[in-house]
Amino acid sequence: MERTWRWFGKKDKITLAMLRQIGVEGIVTALHDVPLGEVWSREKIRDLREYIESHGMRWSVVESLPVVETIKYGGPDRDEQIEVYKESLRNLSAEGIHTICYNFMPVLDWARTDLLHENPNGSSNLYFSYAEFAYFDIYILKREGAREEWANFQFPPELASASERNVLAEADALHETMTPEQEHQLVENIVIKTQGFVSGNFREDDEHPLELFHQLLDRYKGIDKAQLRANMKYFLEVIMPTCEEYGMNMCVHPDDPPIEILGLPRIVRTEEDIEWFLNAVDNPHNGLTFCAGSLSAGAYNNVVEMARKFASRTHFVHLRSCHIFPNGDFTEASHLGGRADIIELSRIFEQTNPDLPMRVDHGMTMLGDEERGYNAGYSFLGRMFALGQVQGILATVDRELGIPYQQPGFFD
Repeated sequence: MERTWRWFGKKDKITLAMLRQIGVEGIVTALHDVPLGEVWSREKIRDLREYIESHGMRWSVVESLPVVETIKYGGPDRDEQIEVYKESLRNLSAEGIHTICYNFMPVLDWARTDLLHENPNGSSNLYFSYAEFAYFDIYILKREGAREEWANFQFPPELASASERNVLAEADALHETMTPEQEHQLVENIVIKTQGFVSGNFREDDEHPLELFHQLLDRYKGIDKAQLRANMKYFLEVIMPTCEEYGMNMCVHPDDPPIEILGLPRIVRTEEDIEWFLNAVDNPHNGLTFCAGSLSAGAYNNVVEMARKFASRTHFVHLRSCHIFPNGDFTEASHLGGRADIIELSRIFEQTNPDLPMRVDHGMTMLGDEERGYNAGYSFLGRMFALGQVQGILATVDRELGIPYQQPGFFD
């Protein structure tokens, strides 16, 4: 697979010169300076593409050309925004960029409660605590109906060890000890530091993020899973003719985490969900970003079997892995551990399409990464370590399969 790296533009503290040295072939990025809902001009796309190519790499994948909320909930300007989206697709195609990773998650792009959860070896990873997320929902966000939903929350039967857990009681217990500083940190972790650096709904300089959060949630009142599915199908049906004409591959990212949160529907979290949207708009340009990390955070997902089933409709791969604790909480694991089985996934995708773009996605924070101001989950040394592990896996798998392997950057 093509070794790619998510890079956040010319202001990223991690430079393209650094990435070239560690074996990165392709860049995964976006026009982060273009406001939501505006056309990506060909001139801006070309400028960034040429900058990437001047460092010996290519712009392999757009992550993300955001699907604005009005498209997701079916607002009055939905069709207008879809036309904006189609124009951006045409401009990207004109500059030779044909793979678009996007998501259809309402309001939040991804969610974690702890961004520097310490591992036994002294490094840290992203972590999701159900009790802390419930506390945020009930006591900080104060969402209507949150207490009742968490009172009825049940872990899936695959997590039998967590079946007796009372998340609401744990959230209430946290209320007795939580300090204002800890509450502020939880808001930072869930809303600002995980959302502000992507082209999403929140910015790192938002002064009233919870107010905005409520406004966004209000737009989804009355939107259930069936309606969100219908809205996704509508979006895909309208853009597919453009994708066919210009050779654009759309690949949706699974919900992260793959659970229902904040009373919002989630429609890309299980095998059945993926099968539904692929069949709903059965077009080869309608595909999947196979994020092994997101999928492995769901105890009900057999990640390896899902890869076998959906490999032919996968246009982009995120190789990372999650570990689920007996109580149901999860953390991002080593790229050689966790539930995802990255070794077997590499075999599957190398056999199916060895030219697929792949990125290691998130990585540990280690060896001073935390002091360098990197975006949450997007360390340099931690991701470089993960890329080294995955490069070793790919070299071994390619030898097994008889595929020539050459270390990028050496003698080519």
